[in-house]
Formats: sequence, C-alpha cells, structure tokens
Amino acid sequence: MTQETLVSIVPGTAEGPVLATFLGLSFWGGVDPATAQVIDAHHPLQGATVAGAVLMMPTSRGSCSGSGVLLDLALNGRAPAALIFSEAEDILTLGTLIAGELFGCGFPVLRASATTFATLSRQTSLRIDRQAIVGNDGLRLAITTSPVATLALTAEDRAILDGRDGPAAALALRIICTVAAQQGAERLTDITRGHIDGCIYAHPANLIFAEKMAAMGAQVRVPTTINAISVDRENWLAQGVPAAFGAPAARLADAYVSMGCQPTFTCAPYLLDGPPARDEPIAWAESNAVIFANTVLGARTLKHPDYLDLCMAITGRAPLSGVYLDAARKARIILDIEVPPGASDAIWPLIGYVAGLKSPDRIPLLTGLAGLAPSQDDLKALCAAFGTTSASPMLHIEGVTPEAAGAAPPGLDCIRVTVTDFAAAWQQLNGGPEAVDLVAIGSPHASLGECQGLARALAGRRVGIATIVTAGRGIIALAGVDGTLAALMAAGVRVIPDLCWCSITEPIFPPAARTVMTNSGKYAHYGPALSGRALRFGSLADCAEAAVSGHVCKALPSWLGGPGLGG
Repeated sequence: MTQETLVSIVPGTAEGPVLATFLGLSFWGGVDPATAQVIDAHHPLQGATVAGAVLMMPTSRGSCSGSGVLLDLALNGRAPAALIFSEAEDILTLGTLIAGELFGCGFPVLRASATTFATLSRQTSLRIDRQAIVGNDGLRLAITTSPVATLALTAEDRAILDGRDGPAAALALRIICTVAAQQGAERLTDITRGHIDGCIYAHPANLIFAEKMAAMGAQVRVPTTINAISVDRENWLAQGVPAAFGAPAARLADAYVSMGCQPTFTCAPYLLDGPPARDEPIAWAESNAVIFANTVLGARTLKHPDYLDLCMAITGRAPLSGVYLDAARKARIILDIEVPPGASDAIWPLIGYVAGLKSPDRIPLLTGLAGLAPSQDDLKALCAAFGTTSASPMLHIEGVTPEAAGAAPPGLDCIRVTVTDFAAAWQQLNGGPEAVDLVAIGSPHASLGECQGLARALAGRRVGIATIVTAGRGIIALAGVDGTLAALMAAGVRVIPDLCWCSITEPIFPPAARTVMTNSGKYAHYGPALSGRALRFGSLADCAEAAVSGHVCKALPSWLGGPGLGG
C-alpha cells in the first residue's frame, strides 16, 4: 500500500462512533456474542461495546473462530457498523463476507495505510459510503476499490462455479475466489485434507451456517477432521447437560458428519494417526493446529477462518497465498530467548505467549532454545500460547523446527526476550487467589504423554478438588490400553472426550468452581473471559499439587527470580 490509501475490501455503507485500538483483538474469547461487549481481560478495550461502532485495529489475532462470533453478531443486529484494518486480515473479513453472501447482513470492511489509519482513529465518528469516508470534523478521504487479481481458474474450478457439483459447492468456491482476490492470489491450489473449527456451539450462527450448507447438499471432497465440539457427543444427556444446549450442540456436530467429515472431535488433529507431511498443502482452521502444522510439521496452511474451512473442504481448493508460498514463510524478526536456568515445563507456553506479544503480526525466528531439546508436547504448548497473542500462522525455532535454517534473511531486527519478560507474563496469567477449586488439563487436547505425566505427578495420590482432562478419543483409547486412564480415574481425575476447555460449559465445568489452575498458556489467557473465573497458571507438576491440596503458591517461582519453589 502507498502512504495514503483507503481501500474497500468488502463494500457497503455505514455510520457510527469510532472505537479504535492499536492492539489486535480475538473475537473468540474476546467479544461476548450475546452483548457485543469486549470481554478479553488482557485487552485495552475491555468493557467497550463493538455493536454499531466503526471498529479500528491493525488486524485481528487469536482464534479462527472469530468469524463465527462476528456472523452471530451480524445475524442478531449487534455487529460493528464497519471494520477498518491497517494490515491484511482474514478472520473477521470472512465472517462479514458470509453474513453478506448467505444472510444479507454484511457491512463494509476497509484497509487503510498506517498514516490514514492514525488519522481516522482520531475521529469521534465516521460515515462510510462507496466512494468516501467522512469524519465528524469534516475530514473526507476517497475510498479506492481493492485491486482484484485475475484468478487463473482451471476448467474444474469453472465447472464447480457453474453448478456442476451443486449449489453448496458453487457458493463455497465463489467465497474462496472472493477471499483469494482480496489476498492478492493469482490462482487456487489443491489441498489434501481439511480441519473444521466452526463446530463449537458458542452461538447459534455456527449451527445456522452448518445446517444451511448441509441442506444445500454440501459434501467434503478431501479427508476432513472435526475440531473439539461443545459436548461429550455420546454422554452429554447422562452428564446433566440441559437439552436446550446439548441438543443443538450435538446437531452441529452431526451436520458436519453428514457432510462427510470424520467424527474426530479434537483440537489437536496433529496427534491423530498419519499427520500431514512436510510441504503438504492442507486447509486447517483452529489456531493452535495451524501454527503446529506449519511450525513443527512443515505442512502448509493459512490460519483459515471458520466457515472458509468448510468451503475449502467441499471444493478441495484454497487461495494460493500467504504461507502456502515459500517467500511468505520467512522470518521477519528474530527473538533471542534468555532461558531461565532450572525452568519447569511452564516455560514453553510462556515462551509462546511472550513471542506472540513481541511479534503480533509477523513470523519470528526464536533463537537460544535448541539446547533444551523441546519435546512435541513442549512445542504443542508453545504454539498454542503463541496463537493467543499473535496473528501469525507460524514461527521458527533455530535448531529445532524443520524450516528454521535459512528462515531469517540478513538484516532482520533482533529483540532480546529476557527472564523479566517471562516473569511479567507469568504475573499476567496468574490473576487468581491461592485457593484453587478446579484443575484444567487439555487445552489443546492432552496428548498421551501429558496424561502419563499427570498420572506420574499424582504418584498414586487422590485429588482433593475437581480435576478434569480433556482429550481426543484416540488418545483416551491409548491411555486405556497402557493403564494410564485407570491410574487417573483411580486418583479421581475425570477424562472427557470431544469437548475442550475453550468449549466447556456447566455442568461439566463445575458450577461452584471459582478459581481454575491450568498448565495451558492458551486457556490461562482465554479462561477468564470464557468461564468468568479467575485463572492460575503453572507447570504440570504444579497442577498435580494443586489438584491434591487445592492450593497454589502466589509467588513467582524461583526460576523466574521469585521466592516460590518449583513452578
């Protein structure tokens, strides 16, 4: 973009007060779909309402599910009047496209240069038409049309668009082409597999969209897994989940299964048999899965928004843009990590969380970690936490991840990440009191190694407070074979399939619990907004001790310079 530009991404007219921030916001876990209020406890807009506002931010961040939250807001008249970004943005833009294409309730999305963004952010209110944007003080800036790349469609693409495979496939490819154009893609690419994220019944919009597509005859063309859902699919009724919630949540899962998706119900599809190979083009949603696939496996997928994931699975096509391309996978900043001596496994989500804060909009190369020889579980925790604070779809770790060698072009800025940074993040994620009512493991879904580690840490003791592990069906089956599941159950731990901590609701989430302990940087960040409870964060061993005693030390652990032990 030139210095002074204001480009229409999604056309439309709007008027409203300006709500501006220079920090990206995740609508999932950050905006309440019922009230349109910002609920992210770590965001400067907390408490503000996005309904009817001209919402300005550099780009979104966090979960791919933000598109669904935005669609639900639009369907119920609580959406922003318009969105203005200063950088590329897909998640909220896609939600707006779906609102307009399927339901006739879309609204304008604009992209401004940094200078124009700053100018507009100082206005009290803005009015947008198709040619210009007008401020409350008389400011008037022309809006240009987004330059649309000419997509080199194949004969197969044209046949789908012409309706050969039915109306759902035609609509899906039309949406993909619209997204591809605004991303500047010149053509589409085949994908080998998909992963559906919009299957959580966080709001009615997800069910409305899925059942509408199923009714139109949608069927996936590539093997497609399903993310964690909102209920234990086979046991929710016996668990006391109200039918008013459980029935539509199950219908949502069934809708995707009816379209040919596999009932995997896990937010960690990389733990399933046969994970994607290096350079394999896939189309995954779910932020932690996307970042792990790109970073650790070397597969290729954008951080696709909810709903676009189904469109790509239906057509087997995706825009050839972003990190599908070699050049876009390069690092744009170096983060040199100071590793605290004696750190526990809690360091890995902290590294991811701080790396995202330091690199909110570009791919970083992390140095200084190779000597620690991180395990797959360590990298899983790092990637999940990184996805909560950064919009980037991947990162590199020198000496660890497959594309790190040569990932950093000469002359990149280098930022030193210190123990002080980690201590600050620890305090940010530990807002709760020392008394703990609930221990939450499995965000993302627990691996077999994590289940085994928790069983070892409990060492035959029984838990004194509610302790719940969420995991995929396949992992639970493996834990049943090697005795881990029996050991956890004997200790009083509940192991629940299908749902995850980012989708769990009462009564599975114990209603009386007021403070939650977790080893997940992702859930420590999202948990206060999603659950309404205070969160404590620590290592897996810390979680085991809290599970037995109902207590966790408030002080910083010794390896972060505090008087506390362990951590």
